[in-house]
Amino acid sequence: MQYRKDRKGNELSILGYGCMRFTRKGSGLDVDKAEKELMAAYRAGVNYYDTAYIYPGSEAAVGEIFERNHIREKVKLATKLPQYLVGNRAALDRYFNEELSRLRTDYVDYYLMHHLTDVAMWEKLKKVGILDWIAEKKQSGAIRNIGFSYHGNTENFLRILNDYDWDFCQIQYNYLDEVSQAGKAGLQAAAAKGLAVMIMEPLRGGKLVNMLPEAAKQAMKESARSWSPAEWGLRWLYNQPEVTVVLSGMNSVEMVEANCRTASEAEAGAFTEADFETLEKVKRAIREKEKVGCTGCRYCMPCPKGVDIPGIFRSYNTMFSESKSAGRSQFIQTVGLTKEPAFASQCVRCGKCEQHCPQNIPIRDNLQEADRALRPLPYKIAIRAARAFMFRKSR
Repeated sequence: MQYRKDRKGNELSILGYGCMRFTRKGSGLDVDKAEKELMAAYRAGVNYYDTAYIYPGSEAAVGEIFERNHIREKVKLATKLPQYLVGNRAALDRYFNEELSRLRTDYVDYYLMHHLTDVAMWEKLKKVGILDWIAEKKQSGAIRNIGFSYHGNTENFLRILNDYDWDFCQIQYNYLDEVSQAGKAGLQAAAAKGLAVMIMEPLRGGKLVNMLPEAAKQAMKESARSWSPAEWGLRWLYNQPEVTVVLSGMNSVEMVEANCRTASEAEAGAFTEADFETLEKVKRAIREKEKVGCTGCRYCMPCPKGVDIPGIFRSYNTMFSESKSAGRSQFIQTVGLTKEPAFASQCVRCGKCEQHCPQNIPIRDNLQEADRALRPLPYKIAIRAARAFMFRKSR
């Protein structure tokens, strides 16, 4: 296992254990199976374990396993504040204390504001007293490092990043998401400030393994490497020195062993021109299934009416490269849940975007098509309700 340091000098395994996808058994989790997997990772050198308040049964399972095996003091534990449920100062302690109880510990090594999609969510937390609360918890040692996990566009990520002296952050990032969400720009900006950067969805929930087009698989087979699709995705991330930890939701001992082997071999800067060329072929094969030829270059932005053009097209394309539900889920997170509306319905067809598009995409017409696909009536209702809940005023 290889390790990279955070800003305080702590050595973190470059492979982290994402504890969201433990195997279920009946109405709960298969804790015995999860224990075998977690301990296999621990013995292989994994020392970073990530869970969250809303992962059903996960915190309790992790706490039980760590206690039974006497390893709590030997690992770094990360969990998250469900900020979307917080309406007042008292709720901060209520959720945090419940998490400590579930995890059977009196401190958290890495604590995150969970699932920020817009700077407005961070501003709301500040209004209920989060800054003083963090200071108190860090001073007492109950929280060792503070950070945030993020789903949203690059601009809002940078605003949150620069608004506070964070210790670390967690972003969705992989070779398909290089220019979406926080993206490479966000990764590099965070690293430049000295933050540790934890990566989630390195394989898009397994889709960069199990849902690759045949042409993409063929491009990998024809390369000089004997890497599996999972290795390609993980090694692309490890190639970047700004990446500190890559989280993987491993739910078999075999997967743990394979990913640990990759994490013991991969090095920053090891990719060759041929390797990058192979992944370009893979991305082209994936994009051939997409609906709109948007590369995410953002020359069309900013839209005078606030429409998130690349975000909408990215989600629309995901409906065809992965699944309808995946595209709509991505749309809700990255476009639907920003404080300032960014929907295609705001387009007034001024045409400014099309004047700057290097791909000559008929953006105005495609936006209408994308909006119809991404926001059928049930989704419109769900997004409206979610927005009302997420951006409700603090009490």
